Amino acid sequence: MKIGIVKETKNPPDKRVPLSPEQCKQLTIDFPEIELVVQSSDIRAFSDIEYKNQGINVVDDIADCDVLIGVKEVNKEALLPNKTYFYFSHTIKKQPYNRDLLRLMLDKNIKMVDYETLTYPKKGRILGFGRYAGIVGAYNAFLAYGLKSGTYDLKPANQCHDYKELRQELKKVKLPEGYKIIISGEGRVGKGAEEILHEVEGIFEVSPTDFLTSNRKGLIYTQLSVKDYNKKKDGGKFEVQDFYNHPELFESDFKRFSDIGDMYIPCHYWDARAPFIFSKEDAKHPDFNLKIIADISCDIDGPVASTLRPSTIEEPLYGYNPQTESETNFMDTNSIGVMAVDNLPCELPRDASEDFGNELLTKVLPSLIREDSETIIERATICEKGKLTSYFSYLQGYVDGESI
Repeated sequence: MKIGIVKETKNPPDKRVPLSPEQCKQLTIDFPEIELVVQSSDIRAFSDIEYKNQGINVVDDIADCDVLIGVKEVNKEALLPNKTYFYFSHTIKKQPYNRDLLRLMLDKNIKMVDYETLTYPKKGRILGFGRYAGIVGAYNAFLAYGLKSGTYDLKPANQCHDYKELRQELKKVKLPEGYKIIISGEGRVGKGAEEILHEVEGIFEVSPTDFLTSNRKGLIYTQLSVKDYNKKKDGGKFEVQDFYNHPELFESDFKRFSDIGDMYIPCHYWDARAPFIFSKEDAKHPDFNLKIIADISCDIDGPVASTLRPSTIEEPLYGYNPQTESETNFMDTNSIGVMAVDNLPCELPRDASEDFGNELLTKVLPSLIREDSETIIERATICEKGKLTSYFSYLQGYVDGESI
């Protein structure tokens, strides 16, 4: 088997890689039966020289590879027929903008393994950049507060060499006594955000109940699960599985937190059937207290009313005027400061790549190269031999052009 790491071709450029130079070397040590090459690229967070220094062959042409591994979607004109590809295809939710990409992979007899669909036998995703989305998003929340308050100035995350430098920057953070921070979501993203809060001196975690009732004068944060900010419309007992199965039967119970919180960092997964966390009307209420919202989840026109659009790494912040329900200057006195970058891990590409690559190296590639005894690869394969696999047959209408 010959494996090639592809050059990222999507625009704007993505500097992340599926495997770092050291991880590539480790792959060849662990699996001497494979041949590994890296397609030359001038945009990666790791240079060609760094790969060469680890003894990895850097090439221009990858047409003779059996398996091609990238991060983002491969440009349609760059797709090679009869190959196995690994990348985030963004097709499994029937995304309209990638319908033609899936059609082309079928036409070209490509075997497509999507990172998003790689799961353990008892469910649960194996791979993702969620941790670093949480890390960078929470860091940007503090960057936003420093700018809006004028009390300190953090270097943008994408200008930090690595996570180590970013953590050093956090020593500049100065928050007022009694400042209260809310996180929603307990997955990889939420845990990543928590890492940043733990780096800021003087911030302590409290339970949701203590957050609402505590008179503590220090800096506190709480992490909310779905049961903390949703309630049954009929006043019945909250059952988590009932919420996941029938979210339309619930309504938001977030107001009690937004009335006293100062900063909100949404890290949750949101189902479109579920209630909004706070609405435009909620944000107009005189008791609404949130001033900085770093929306890592970034669902546009969704559960967080202030998220009107994605922001960019270059311009991560904008203001939301709750009275006019419109975007305004971030520094306006009456605006809520919004951070809604939708590709946050790209701001720390070296660290995010190493984190991702470690999971790929140890938990996925052995099933590709040797035996797929837990059907990890099989269950994640969207198409093969010109057809959708049985696991993704629900995409047939999407491929055929049915309205979505």
